[in-house]
Amino acid sequence: MRILVQRSLKSSVSVDGKVVGQIDKGMVLLVGFTYGDTEKEIGYLINKVLHLRIFDDENGVMNKSILEAGGAILSVSQFTLYADSKKGNRPSYVKALDSIKAADLYKIFNEKLKKFIKVEEGIFGAEMMVNIQNDGPITILLEKGGISDKK
Repeated sequence: MRILVQRSLKSSVSVDGKVVGQIDKGMVLLVGFTYGDTEKEIGYLINKVLHLRIFDDENGVMNKSILEAGGAILSVSQFTLYADSKKGNRPSYVKALDSIKAADLYKIFNEKLKKFIKVEEGIFGAEMMVNIQNDGPITILLEKGGISDKK
């Protein structure tokens, strides 16, 4: 499982010209799954996201989590996080989990995350327009489990 975290001042996701999710201060999470991912990886990465110290404290030092700093999360499914472009110019997506299983894990991820913080979502599998006002810019890749951990 991979999550690309971006600290955001304001972000939204639209489908067919209609805003389906939006946040002010918080995080945008681009979320992808691969084969072998389970609820174990989801729990680990939710904990990591919620406690990632990427928000400024009173001294301007990135020392606060989203739970301490306040804000919300915009969660967007992103199978292209598992793109492989080592050969040729057209990326391969064979490492991305099939859409049925990935949709189930994405739903579980968001449901569990909502127990701790406000979460807005994109629509899984839809053609989405994502507008991100990246603050900093701060962008961090988190990863756990799946085929990427196997040697």
